[in-house]
Amino acid sequence: MRRVVATGTFDILHPGHLWYLSESARLGTELWVIVARDENVKHKPRPIIPEEQRVIMVGALKGVFKAVLGDQHDMFRPIEEIKPDIITLGFNQHFQENRLRDSLSERGLKTEIIRISEYAGTPFTSSRRIAEEIRRRAVSDN
Repeated sequence: MRRVVATGTFDILHPGHLWYLSESARLGTELWVIVARDENVKHKPRPIIPEEQRVIMVGALKGVFKAVLGDQHDMFRPIEEIKPDIITLGFNQHFQENRLRDSLSERGLKTEIIRISEYAGTPFTSSRRIAEEIRRRAVSDN
């Protein structure tokens, strides 16, 4: 068994999320997804969709073995519990792979890190872009 962990906010689900998760699932036999807690999202606007709904939506996606909420205080706690063979990162996730690898090693985790490429099939592969387009259309329709 090869256990894979993918992480993210997954605010407004879009084709980029599906690409990231399906590519991650192809790397193993179990795909676990750690969904960011509302209060821990500091690198971008606060999620529109509450964390409880986001984890349910992600967990219902094809290929996802289990979706869990991240830890409120220690981002490595769920990873220690899941013990993945691989952690995947999205193309635009802010993690520095070497620093992440070092942090995992300090906790005794020998986990491979793989960055998943960007999905370029549609223009709306960003929750932020989708929200901006909704605002633009709401203004232009009035």
